[in-house]
Amino acid sequence: MPTMRKTFTQPLVLMVALGMVHTSSWANTSEPQEASPASPPYTIEQAPTPEDSLFYTIPRWIDSAPTVLPEQSDEQIVPSTVVTENQTWVDRQQKLIRNWADDTSQTIDGWFGAKNTETPASATLRVLIDNRWNKHDEYDIKPRIRGKISLPNLEKKLSLVFGDDSLDNELANNVAITNENPPSPDNDKAYDRRQNRDANSSLALRWSDISKRLPFETDFDIGVRSGDDIYLRLKAKKDWALENDFFFHAEQIYRYGVDSENYLRTNLELTHARPNEAFLSDQFSLTYADAQKDDLNWDNYAFRQHQFFQGNRFNYGIYTGGYLDNSDLRLNSWGPFISWRQPLWREWFYVQTDLNYYNDHRADRSHYLSTLLRLEALF
Repeated sequence: MPTMRKTFTQPLVLMVALGMVHTSSWANTSEPQEASPASPPYTIEQAPTPEDSLFYTIPRWIDSAPTVLPEQSDEQIVPSTVVTENQTWVDRQQKLIRNWADDTSQTIDGWFGAKNTETPASATLRVLIDNRWNKHDEYDIKPRIRGKISLPNLEKKLSLVFGDDSLDNELANNVAITNENPPSPDNDKAYDRRQNRDANSSLALRWSDISKRLPFETDFDIGVRSGDDIYLRLKAKKDWALENDFFFHAEQIYRYGVDSENYLRTNLELTHARPNEAFLSDQFSLTYADAQKDDLNWDNYAFRQHQFFQGNRFNYGIYTGGYLDNSDLRLNSWGPFISWRQPLWREWFYVQTDLNYYNDHRADRSHYLSTLLRLEALF
């Protein structure tokens, strides 16, 4: 395996971040020290109480801010799939694909043992079409697919995953429409058939929860991507519940491919979420890859999220992103963003629209509007 340049930066960042989270409760155990009789006549500043920390101050600021937005709601606005699955031709096709995926998973699972009637094999499938437009890059479209086939006969830990593997590098509730495989700046095609084919051609066998003795959840993949890039991939993640309705989530991903070589990504998410209230969150990612231009790339989204009905998501916040290249640390891009996601007509069909106002220092672009539209069907 080739020597990685500065690859230990990411695990170090993760350990430091986790250490900061665990030490955030120091005020609960620290007691102010009393001055001795021989001390000089000045006032000793007491240690801050938990209510003075940022874990309490920031939520108070948010709660005190006026708002005209509706209250949180989980009201269903579209009929359930059970009700609509035979109503129209489109519904029948969705049901047909869904049943085909489940039947295929049961056939594959049958290769490894008798058919399990209690917990039969099943499959999930996401089909996405991402559309992007801005005045610099104009318009491009990227179809993406990601599927998973569970195999209960293989100790309920093994599954097949296929499609665009970069979707698994994002946080499960990633706030923005992102893609680690953007079109080449030299490519003026709205649709790049070859790049989209390579991006969606990943196939791997996944072993989940390698050991119950480990203090975090794990996924281990062995497969092939981009046609002939045989790879191994390990993902570890863990959640912590903190004081005052704060929650912390951390993920560490490492992949080695014969062609792509080393890839590391750290995902961190700190969220303040009270029941039935809009929540405040910060999502941070740090990426190293032998195939990328810079030593490290980082992205950060600080945002507020509302839900006005079931399946809805309304976000607004600030994005910052940059890179580290040969000890040159740069803030390359920043700006506000707004995102709206909801089911449309059916429970299984989603639409998401993002509006961004970022700059790009490296490309010598001042702040400009960028719009993204995602159509997503679930099977």
